[in-house]
Amino acid sequence: MTDAIAAEIQPKARILDVTRLTRRAGRVPTGVDRVELAYLRALLDDPVPLFGLARTRLGYVLLDHTGMAAFLARIEGRAAWGRADRLSRVMRQLSTIQKQAESDLRRLALARCLPQRLGRMLRQHLPDGVSYLNVGHSNLTDRVLSTIKHVLGARIAVMIHDTIPLDYPQFQRPETLPAFRAMLKRVQVLADLVICNSGQTRRDVTRHMAARGAVPTCMIAPLGADLSAPETPDMPAGFLWDRPYFVTVGTIEPRKNHALLLDIWEEMSQSPDCPQLVICGARGWENEAVFRWLDSHPMVGRLVFECAGFSDGQIAGLLQTASGMLFPSITEGYGLPPIEAAALGVPVICADLPVYHEILGDIPVYAGIEDRYLWINKVRGFMPPNNANRQVAFTPPGWQQHFNTVLRRV
Repeated sequence: MTDAIAAEIQPKARILDVTRLTRRAGRVPTGVDRVELAYLRALLDDPVPLFGLARTRLGYVLLDHTGMAAFLARIEGRAAWGRADRLSRVMRQLSTIQKQAESDLRRLALARCLPQRLGRMLRQHLPDGVSYLNVGHSNLTDRVLSTIKHVLGARIAVMIHDTIPLDYPQFQRPETLPAFRAMLKRVQVLADLVICNSGQTRRDVTRHMAARGAVPTCMIAPLGADLSAPETPDMPAGFLWDRPYFVTVGTIEPRKNHALLLDIWEEMSQSPDCPQLVICGARGWENEAVFRWLDSHPMVGRLVFECAGFSDGQIAGLLQTASGMLFPSITEGYGLPPIEAAALGVPVICADLPVYHEILGDIPVYAGIEDRYLWINKVRGFMPPNNANRQVAFTPPGWQQHFNTVLRRV
């Protein structure tokens, strides 16, 4: 599509779905959270008028540009969340911050409605010729997509980050697979554009959709890397800054393959020069064996350290003197942490996955996840004095490039 053609579909307004950020208020952002946050920042700076849609426990909330800017200020910590209102206080399943977030959305709202009145609310407050963007894998229900498509007549663009639930169901909660399959089918039928973060994701999306009918237009737009200013984190007792250490970043879930690293460290612990391993990430699901190891193994607090809740700046500070970063994931749709680590000039050892080759090329050291002895050798190869020459940083994809690609189409 040429720029001239792209200009013809410039929307009169955009709607960004911020349901995911609303539900995860108060938590350290994960990869998908950070993408939705990047879109919120970028669209607030774009001249096209911006609205926000969020599904709360009590219905839908519509925000205008002013409301979205105020919501961003709270997400970023530049403004405090307000008090929970009467409606939120009775929602026992919500955390305190989630109650405050939903209450603030109602206070900031241009309009709000019960679920069955979504179409009426959108028609009343939005112009013709709008585009709806959903980049958070949340709120992609039949009610939302059908209403936006058929009642509002909007152009729909959805980002699919990966198809891991379909390709690796053994790593999912039981309810995830049918929900994801249904979501992907709705996107296939109702979306005008599918945004894919990599060629690997586009191939996977196309493969699954083609088996069930026509495939909507799919575009590739690599995600930008966020390089935060380093902050020195407070490390757990027993950690020694002057002893070599490696870092892994990501939710502690089976597909991230922390079990391989723990096996490697058990073997290396027989040597007096064994480095430290710092695991940065919250505990996920279906990973009880790893959780038991982290709760009870004698190496924890001596050679292995679990650190949840670190900010991006604290992780950047930790990386400044790390011997390397380790990513033995069994599968990834994109994988921001190794990309950001490489951009900081940190040596990276990662699983031999197509998406890493696509984005990182020859920057990392690749190792098959079935070969733990190769991993041990590569880890030792990055320890002092072997790591005197740190690798040259590479330039990662940028958000400006991403939005230059995407916003011409939505």
